Amino acid sequence: MKIKSIVLSAVLALCAASPAAAAESVTINGSTTVLPIIQKASEHFMASYPDISIVLSGGGSGTGLKSLLDGITDVAMSSRDVKSSETKLAADKKMELTRTVIAVDALVPIVNPKNPVKDLSIDQLRDIFSGKITNWKEVGGTDNTIVVVNRDNSSGTYECWKELVMKDAKVMPKALTQASNGGVAQNVATNPNAIGYIGMGYLNDNVKGLTIGGIQATSETALAKKWPLSRELYLFTNGKPAGNTAKFMDFMLDPQLGQQDVLKAGYIPLAK
Repeated sequence: MKIKSIVLSAVLALCAASPAAAAESVTINGSTTVLPIIQKASEHFMASYPDISIVLSGGGSGTGLKSLLDGITDVAMSSRDVKSSETKLAADKKMELTRTVIAVDALVPIVNPKNPVKDLSIDQLRDIFSGKITNWKEVGGTDNTIVVVNRDNSSGTYECWKELVMKDAKVMPKALTQASNGGVAQNVATNPNAIGYIGMGYLNDNVKGLTIGGIQATSETALAKKWPLSRELYLFTNGKPAGNTAKFMDFMLDPQLGQQDVLKAGYIPLAK
């Protein structure tokens, strides 16, 4: 059975495609952290529901929530919870943002595999990203200047890093800014002196995930909240999901369907 195409933004890969036009569609936009999960789930879902097309694009959590509030997407993917300003805007528009948790993620600091550093503390990560620590030799590495790779302000991953790591400190102005998890991973993979952070679904052999205080990011440590940078991943809708959107949500939460796609994407299914 052919599945219908998933329409992605220009910077993202095009998934399985078919020239057939769907009679009905569900539009999903937002977090590049959540994106790999929904890509897999969308293919799986459209194979089961050939009359429903999923139109999918990234752009960041903030972009997805703005699109939802502007009424131009059915579902917003987000790797952070809503801000008070977004809740207020929703109330002003007589909208009600409904949050559905679909997975758990471990936000992972990464370095180039050639970097001998294996473990850092939260304080060291904060000092590196704020510019207080500027040379790898200060944390047990080689005598080389640290290159900080950060996410853009619309990113939910950035918001989580800011809350869990940076606290009141600000990321150094000279940090390189990337618009996606993939962009951060690519920068770190090609620069032996770079450090960044990504959702665990983006870990690959081209980057090295650091431990924090001797703890490794795993499904077990994230679910038990032993990993200090664990978080939930969300899908937001305007009000309770209905119609085809509800069908997709039910699919995502099914332990034998969407939750298996969470696992295949490298993230952590919800504990049952």
